[in-house]
Amino acid sequence: MPAGDAIPAVALRDVRFAYRPGAPVLDIATLTIARGETVFLHGPSGSGKTTLLGLLAGVLQATSGEVRLLGTNLTALGSGARDAFRARHLGYVFQMFNLIPYLSVRENILLPVRLEPARRAQLGGAPLGDAVAALATQLDLLPLLDRAVAELSVGQQQRVAAARALIGSPEVVIADEPTSALDTDRREQFLALLFASCRQAGATLVFVSHDHTLRPLFSRVVELRELNRAAAC
Repeated sequence: MPAGDAIPAVALRDVRFAYRPGAPVLDIATLTIARGETVFLHGPSGSGKTTLLGLLAGVLQATSGEVRLLGTNLTALGSGARDAFRARHLGYVFQMFNLIPYLSVRENILLPVRLEPARRAQLGGAPLGDAVAALATQLDLLPLLDRAVAELSVGQQQRVAAARALIGSPEVVIADEPTSALDTDRREQFLALLFASCRQAGATLVFVSHDHTLRPLFSRVVELRELNRAAAC
């Protein structure tokens, strides 16, 4: 196993996943993503994009094979250990946002650094309020920080989910259709912040979208239909 930064951000080997026995939805021989890469993951509906993101985040556990993130084999971990790993190392913008509806915008954004000391340490001692305000300003959320997220529009909730994923400079950022509810101006604003945040933290970005116009922004495009042998069947 290579040391230090030579360890890939993502390394999959002989990974299979099935929601029910005998019906695999994902079958990938190998996939490697280097640290600092920005990857656009493309594929039609049913090609396994969201399932793959779930495996990378440890939300799902592979039926067989190895799913390594930052050198750690998530397949060998129990659900609690995978949750702890995700909290420490990953930022995830879920397609359905997964915000806590009874918490304010501010409290939702702060969740990762309140729950995981390692993420908070990445702020370098800066006050939590300053970190939240900086992200909120860049995503046009500052006037909404004390509102309950349940009161927000879909586009506003999507921006809250993005801010929550980025706080504390996670090493890997996973984004599942993160711009689908944003208008053109806010989409450009969000993407600029996303790429700048990943660049500053040296983070790896794995990004799923149906918006083909975004492909040139990324260092690599991965066609999941070609990669996933189960989808080709």
